Amino acid sequence: MKGLKQRLQKGEILIGTFLSLGNPVTTEIVGNAGFDWVVIDLEHGVGAEGDVVHQLMALKNSNVSAIIRVEGYQRQRIHRVLDLGADGIMCPRVETAAEAELAVKAMQYPPEGIRGVAKMIRATRYGDDFEGYRETAGDELLGIIQIETLASLQDLDAIAHTPGVDVLFIGPSDLSMALGIFGQTDHPLFVKTIGQIIKAAKDAQKQVGILLSDPADTKKYSEMGIHFIACGTDAGFLSKGAQQTAGAMLKAISFS
Repeated sequence: MKGLKQRLQKGEILIGTFLSLGNPVTTEIVGNAGFDWVVIDLEHGVGAEGDVVHQLMALKNSNVSAIIRVEGYQRQRIHRVLDLGADGIMCPRVETAAEAELAVKAMQYPPEGIRGVAKMIRATRYGDDFEGYRETAGDELLGIIQIETLASLQDLDAIAHTPGVDVLFIGPSDLSMALGIFGQTDHPLFVKTIGQIIKAAKDAQKQVGILLSDPADTKKYSEMGIHFIACGTDAGFLSKGAQQTAGAMLKAISFS
């Protein structure tokens, strides 16, 4: 593990991105690009659980921490990807403190949590370091809860104060849609809601994260107090790069 949780607790601003292609080659390329962390996306990405282990292997020689966004807060889904060696879990559409508690307890071994015990897993180097992993997992694994529905806003303070929740992560698309202002991230209501999330996290001594579409917004949101900032996806990087190259070539031909 690469100390992501400790770095956040120290107040560092950490940058990341999302991996939606389920491909170890693009994962390795992005892993060497300079990000602090990546999210392997099992909620919206095309990859499946079987692809995750290959993506984690592709990140082995990088300095990037690997967060897995699971499809929900169910114990079985969280157990599986933690056993594969994830550095943290992101749970989407968590709407209550009770749901948040279930998610983070699934990340922790008893007596603090309900995570099942298996020694021969990738996270423990297939049994070579089970005790070391068990002793440090609770302090190292990052618990991220997404705030993206009206219900989650109603229970915001309780979610933020849930032990084991480290980051409240803003999903701008879902949140703005829930607020009735889809895509309008400069709308006063969206800005006000962001402020409420930041305050709740600060009061609970937690951090806030967000996914951006424009890297130029990193400065604005970091100055607001958001320290866990993602931008883009591997699919987006590939698509944009391909379009720019093809466009430049076609433009050159048109002038020849």
